[in-house]
Amino acid sequence: MSDRYNKGISVVAHCPDWAHQFESIATELGTLLAGIPVEGIEHVGSTSVPGLPAKPIIDIDVIVQRSAMTDATLALERGGYKHLGDLGVTDREAFGAPEDNPARNVYLCVVGTLHVRNHLAVRETLRARPDLRDRYGTVKQKLASEPDMNIHRYLAGKSAVLQEVLAHSDLTPREKREIYELNTRADPS
Repeated sequence: MSDRYNKGISVVAHCPDWAHQFESIATELGTLLAGIPVEGIEHVGSTSVPGLPAKPIIDIDVIVQRSAMTDATLALERGGYKHLGDLGVTDREAFGAPEDNPARNVYLCVVGTLHVRNHLAVRETLRARPDLRDRYGTVKQKLASEPDMNIHRYLAGKSAVLQEVLAHSDLTPREKREIYELNTRADPS
C-alpha cells in the first residue's frame, strides 16, 4: 500500500471535482485497455457519492471477465501502473498509479464477484439514502479525527454502519458477513 495509508486518515468535505477527476482517469484507463473486453470502469467508494465526506482518493473498479485478467494486468503495467497483488481480496488486483495527481486506487476486478457487487451496492444505497449517507459520513469524520488512526482501524470502525447500508442491498447474509469479516480483520503488518 502507498505511504498515504501510514500518515493517519484525512476525511474532507465532498468535492464536486471528484466526478470530473474520475472521468479523466476512466478515459486514460480505457485507452490503456483498448482491445481488452472491459465490462465497466466504475467510480466507487465515498468520492463517488455526492455530499459524502471522503478520503480524497478516487477509487476505481475496472471490471473484466476472468479470462481477461492477465491481459488487463499487463496492459495496466505497460501504462505505468504498479501491480500490488490482491491485497487479500480474491478476484481483485490492486494497482498503484504512475502519478498521484489525483490520488487514486485502481482495482482490476472479475465481473460479478462479491467485491464488485459490494462496491456498487454501497454506492447506490448511499446515493439513494441521504440519511445513511449522512450517518456514514459522521462515522468517517469521527474516526478520522483520532490522531493515531490507521487504515485497518478505520475500515473496522466503519463496518457497523456499512452493514446497515448493505442491509438495503441484494447481498445474501453470508456475503454481508464475508464483507464484515474482511473489513474487521486484524492488521496484517
